[in-house]
Amino acid sequence: MFKPKQFFFKALAIVLLSVPLSSSAQSDLASADDDGYNSLETTIKFRYVYTYVDGYYVDKVNTSALTKTAMKAMAESIDSTKADKWVRKFYDESMPMASFNALFEELHKVAHDSIDRADLVDHGIRKMLEELDPHTGYFTSAQYKEMNTPLKGNFEGIGIRFQILKDTLMVVNPIPNGPSEKLGIMAGDKIIKIDNETVAGTGLKNSGVRDRLLGKKGTQVSVVIQRKGVNELLDFVITRDKIPVYSVEASYMVQPEIGYIKLNNFSATTMKEINKAIDTLKGQGMEKLILDLQGNGGGYLSTAVDLANEFLSDRQLVVYTEGRAFPTDKYFANTLGSFENGELIVLIDQSSASASEIVSGAIQDWDRGLIVGRRSFGKGLVQRQITLPDESAMRLTISRYYTPTGRSIQKPYDDGLEAYYKEKYSRYESGELTDENKIDFPDSLKFNTLVTKRDVYGGGGISPDVFVPLDTTTQSDYFYDIIRKGHLNTFSLTYVNDNRESINRKYKSFEKYRNDFDPIKNGVINKLTKYAEKEGLEFDEEGFESAKDLLSVRLKASIASNLYSSDKFYEIINVLNDPLQKAIELMNSGEYQKMKLAMNN
Repeated sequence: MFKPKQFFFKALAIVLLSVPLSSSAQSDLASADDDGYNSLETTIKFRYVYTYVDGYYVDKVNTSALTKTAMKAMAESIDSTKADKWVRKFYDESMPMASFNALFEELHKVAHDSIDRADLVDHGIRKMLEELDPHTGYFTSAQYKEMNTPLKGNFEGIGIRFQILKDTLMVVNPIPNGPSEKLGIMAGDKIIKIDNETVAGTGLKNSGVRDRLLGKKGTQVSVVIQRKGVNELLDFVITRDKIPVYSVEASYMVQPEIGYIKLNNFSATTMKEINKAIDTLKGQGMEKLILDLQGNGGGYLSTAVDLANEFLSDRQLVVYTEGRAFPTDKYFANTLGSFENGELIVLIDQSSASASEIVSGAIQDWDRGLIVGRRSFGKGLVQRQITLPDESAMRLTISRYYTPTGRSIQKPYDDGLEAYYKEKYSRYESGELTDENKIDFPDSLKFNTLVTKRDVYGGGGISPDVFVPLDTTTQSDYFYDIIRKGHLNTFSLTYVNDNRESINRKYKSFEKYRNDFDPIKNGVINKLTKYAEKEGLEFDEEGFESAKDLLSVRLKASIASNLYSSDKFYEIINVLNDPLQKAIELMNSGEYQKMKLAMNN
């Protein structure tokens, strides 16, 4: 199928590469330094960025002024005291690209070998794009690859979940069917050496682990492992492979007839995972579904449309986009969905963004289900990822998206990048997270749903149909400290590693563990507090007592994650998930049915 937008961007790249160079540019190429340096080759990336912004950014912008911003950023990276003087000397509003190149030449002469010329241009590009909106940005090649790993649905490596414990790299779990599991590497193994390099006790960081263990499929890495109960060190040669990254974090029946799916992003593999989860839950008797999008920051627009399609009827509008360089583009539900009938509740919170808001907005606008929780983040800008000549990339906002009723849910960003991202935290200070009456939308942002004509609002996220306040009554500073400083996670890992066999003997299955393991009754929670005290956290009896039940559940869930698998964490921790518990109540009490939503319920 012909896709004009994709073609347009590819065509532009071809045009940029095929435009004949001017005589002055040809002269620049001919007069390169002995080391092969010339300004045209170094600054061509900026030319790409400038052209894309000028032609395709969602709003018309003053690209000449933006170039001036980029020039100042470059100059400040060399000498902030002279930056304004350099910009005044070289900036010509009518010739932005020539101005940029001229300043670049000057800065290169001043700094010469003391700077990386590519870094100099990167400074300018990064600052220029930051001026546009909070979601347009620049990424180095390494950042771009790491950023896209969760959305691609896989990465290439040895297949382990790991944690650095006491300066030692420990395997938390081998990923099922991955190369490490197939070789017999086990949870609790300590990796002492990687490719003959000692990594234990050397201050290794997470990034250093990834640098050493990630790599192309088919390449090999050798590791030396210390295993509890085995006297000698164990040698393994692991052949790297594709390792799946799952977007469905948990899927299980929370009650008879009620299924639960926790989705953490919208990736290339999401729909395959969702359909498998729904089929499995239906096989277990699911007639009602709770979809948890709390904390889900989004992902691919196409995946959001596909997911909404599973719940909406044929030809119902899911979302539409509009941009300066692009006509209105409408996305419809176009196939038979896997859960078009049955009660549906979507959970959201202040960190649910982008694709999460597309899905929840469409479901709310068509009265297909209920939205439960707290107001979502408020991201209604659509980005296109564009790879630049050196494999770095930019994300450029090209459109705004609108829910089926016409709501734009993008929150304001006039006060700058920092204020924009802090806004979701300021909701706590304003009282919005604990009191729904603190949310104040003007009538100008009011819309009506398409079936029952209920009031909904745009202009700053999706507001839930049923508000669930953030519970702060059972928490304490001591609770936060024991979590934030990593004591609970570290203790859980150590506890499981030291007691794995005895726990497995006592609790023959996860179900028995879930029902019978009680950190308060068996004294494990006291071991946690003693461990934290030994690590430097002073015991606070009052803070402990006020948060003891909460801390017990967190501890039990963390142990389950290390003992079984990460999805079991949610089966334990969800007793604290107030929006989920409210959703179950709505379905069981008959309140959902009383709301008389869309006919396909």
